[in-house]
Amino acid sequence: MAKLYNGVPTLKLNDGNAIPVLGFGIGTALSKPDKNGKLDPNLVKNIETAIKVGYRHLDAAESYGNEAELGAAIQNSKVTREEFFVTTKLEQSLPDVEGAIDASLKRLGLDYVDLYLIHSPFGFKDKSTMRAAWKGMEAVQRSGKAKSIGVSNFLQSHLETILETCEIKPALNQTEFHMYLQRENLVPWSKEQGIVTSAYGPQTPITKAKPGPVDELLAQLTKKYGVDEGEICLRWCIDQDVPAITTSSKETRLTDYLRVTAFELTPKEVEDLKQAGYKKHYRGFWKGKFGEDDRS
Repeated sequence: MAKLYNGVPTLKLNDGNAIPVLGFGIGTALSKPDKNGKLDPNLVKNIETAIKVGYRHLDAAESYGNEAELGAAIQNSKVTREEFFVTTKLEQSLPDVEGAIDASLKRLGLDYVDLYLIHSPFGFKDKSTMRAAWKGMEAVQRSGKAKSIGVSNFLQSHLETILETCEIKPALNQTEFHMYLQRENLVPWSKEQGIVTSAYGPQTPITKAKPGPVDELLAQLTKKYGVDEGEICLRWCIDQDVPAITTSSKETRLTDYLRVTAFELTPKEVEDLKQAGYKKHYRGFWKGKFGEDDRS
């Protein structure tokens, strides 16, 4: 691991940049469905709280409608731009990638983002349109408006479509990943390609999928390490070189999650949680989109 972001370790990407292994997500629960253009002061305050307690990896998206709130919180924090790792994603503006990044940067009030992602593979008509969008992503990185580029919710087949013709490989694929959705084919294959997998929904086994076969093990590990179940879920990802995105509106919970940088699970504990997790399949997001690839 390379540099620290306010004490949070990082993982190196294939372009030489580094991503903090723990991030604060500003969606889906914090999204603004109405997208009315007015700042939500409560959301700004929520993000400011995350920054205050120590988060520097901040993850947003065009479709969440709250990039302006993130920008306001960053501005209000007085923390220097270089101390942040900012991610955003495009979806609605897929035909015009370079126009989309300009619009996002304007809403964020930033000159660049650290990571720019295509939010999902589901808006493309065919392989040629997906490859064309990726060419736009490459242009964005070359322009300096994004330090790293990647994708989100992509399966191996989608990534292969890009890899067949790309000049710059995706640095990262952000996808739902947890003990009940381990992507046992996608994650190791991506690693072979030099593509980091990042997890959203890492705490799904305790937030959406209880009861389940990992419950007893989680209870044992919380006692051993003096942390809560959510922290074990996050650490389980991080110990597999999978940066994790979490969220909460509660300051104490956000503070507690940062304790994941202070301990590590043993390889056996990681494996035991894996084996228990295999006994249950649960997808918490994008249900019905993956068909026969639902476990991938």
